[in-house]
Amino acid sequence: MRYAANLSILFTELELTARPAAARAAGFQAVEFWWPFPTVTPDAGAVTAFADAIRDAGVQLVGLNFYADDLAAGHRGVVSWPGREAEFQAGVRAAVRIAAGLGCRKFNALYGNRLPDVDPAEQDAVALRNLRFAADAVAEIGGTVLLEPVSGAPAYPLTTAAHALAVIDQVDGLGLLADLYHLSVNGDDVDRVIREHTDRISHVQIADAPGRHEPGTGSLTLKRWLRALANRGYSGHVAAEYVPAGTTAEGLGWLSEFTEEIA
Repeated sequence: MRYAANLSILFTELELTARPAAARAAGFQAVEFWWPFPTVTPDAGAVTAFADAIRDAGVQLVGLNFYADDLAAGHRGVVSWPGREAEFQAGVRAAVRIAAGLGCRKFNALYGNRLPDVDPAEQDAVALRNLRFAADAVAEIGGTVLLEPVSGAPAYPLTTAAHALAVIDQVDGLGLLADLYHLSVNGDDVDRVIREHTDRISHVQIADAPGRHEPGTGSLTLKRWLRALANRGYSGHVAAEYVPAGTTAEGLGWLSEFTEEIA
């Protein structure tokens, strides 16, 4: 297995542009980010600094989220948000421009929460149009749009692999982002997801439960699931997307252990 560090949640004790080098020093050769800018269309200087930090560190950017609004405020994307289609599409264009020069080809599209005064069917129709736009845009650079079940957001409608796959079935160019933590704490049958859908999994993320901390600190059978994925032919990256219990560096003992034990 090849492991990547999600640098929007790991090494946050450092400035964003210092994190790729810290990840490389810790043993990661690949990284991913949530949308790393405060606006949907970042200025050129911020983009250059971001790209230079990745190149200078010698790591590969393997995943990038599309703009998803204010995550700290509880927002979980604008894919299904009526009236924000132009904003979402601008974010897609910006992400593709950034990723094209860095070799990144996986793009996570957070679906968005249900809105209290909007018909869910209307939101789903907006989402399909936006996802088709995104899939066409990333296809120009050989990319894949990822759709992710998420936990901890009561208004987020995609909580199981089946929910996400029902959307993926309607749009060419989409793949499942299997976050084993989110799937597990939402009550999904992770063994069944792996057994039946490995060929549809385009990216994997891990954390342990309870607590969403380092692999090996909780009760999830992450090693077994990763072995099953490898045995069924998954060859993509596995991204560490967890909340460090202390500093990131203090909790990285799992990395060498997982690397040695899981081919």
